[in-house]
Amino acid sequence: MIIRSLEGITDTDRDIKGALGTWRSKRLILEDDKVGFSLHETTVYPGTVTDLWYKHHFEAVLCVEGECELTNRDTGEVHMIRPGDMYLLDKHDRHTLRPLTTFRAICVFNPPVTGREDHDEDGAYPPAKVAAQ
Repeated sequence: MIIRSLEGITDTDRDIKGALGTWRSKRLILEDDKVGFSLHETTVYPGTVTDLWYKHHFEAVLCVEGECELTNRDTGEVHMIRPGDMYLLDKHDRHTLRPLTTFRAICVFNPPVTGREDHDEDGAYPPAKVAAQ
C-alpha cells in the first residue's frame, strides 16, 4: 500500500513546474510505482495559453477548481470545462488550454510518466520506455 499527500510532495522532485510557467504538476503516482498509470494534480494559470498533444499517452482530466476553455485543435471544437467536468484525450487529441481562473485538475496518464517530464515543442511528453521482454 502506498500513501502520499499533496502536502507531502509539495516542493519535492514530484512537484514539477513547466518551463514556460503556465502549469504546475504534483505527481502522486509515477511509473516507478509500477501500477500502469500515473496520477497528478495539475494547476494551469489564468491568462496563459498552453498547446498540448499527448501523442504517446492517453490522459483523463477531472476539473476540481476553476474554469478553462479547452479547444480541440483538430476539429476546432471549444468546450468550457468547470468543476465536476471530465475530458478524456482518447485519440491523442491536439488541444489548447486557456484558463479563465486558476484551473486545478486531477489527471491520469497511461502509460505512466516517470515524473520529470516537461512538454516538448509539440506539447508532448516523450514516449514511455518499453519494458524488457
